[in-house]
Amino acid sequence: MKKYIITAALSLFSIISLSAQSKKDIQVSKLYQNYIAIKTALAADDADKTSKAATEFIKTASTIDYKLVSEGNLNILRKDASTISEARTVTAQRETFMNLSDNMIALTKQFKLSEKPVYVQYCPMADGSWLSDEKQIANPYYGKAMLSCGSVKSEIK
Repeated sequence: MKKYIITAALSLFSIISLSAQSKKDIQVSKLYQNYIAIKTALAADDADKTSKAATEFIKTASTIDYKLVSEGNLNILRKDASTISEARTVTAQRETFMNLSDNMIALTKQFKLSEKPVYVQYCPMADGSWLSDEKQIANPYYGKAMLSCGSVKSEIK
């Protein structure tokens, strides 16, 4: 009987841990969606949309618990997003987007960001990577000038 109680208690703990984990993933997943909005706006050469998307990214990052993502990491993400939000040219926004992308790629190693695969893409001309929710390349570093420049480096499931 004791064995069954212990097994039931451990099973319940596992279920609680799983549901807590998926709740954590939801917070970070929203941050990922904000990041994708920044990437999409940069690929479209739209500084205003990029700025607005970066502002939403900051708001979402401010709601994430420090127990989930360290305060230092969140501060770096917010700082990059603030720089992007305040920049008035796509060129300036793209410079900081590389840092934001590197930090978001590191975050993908800790969390499940999406139910769909997440693609790490790379542009050799910019020597920079970014995350995408689709295989097709939409280069945020060069936009319409070289929209399809780049390749998929890896896929995170």
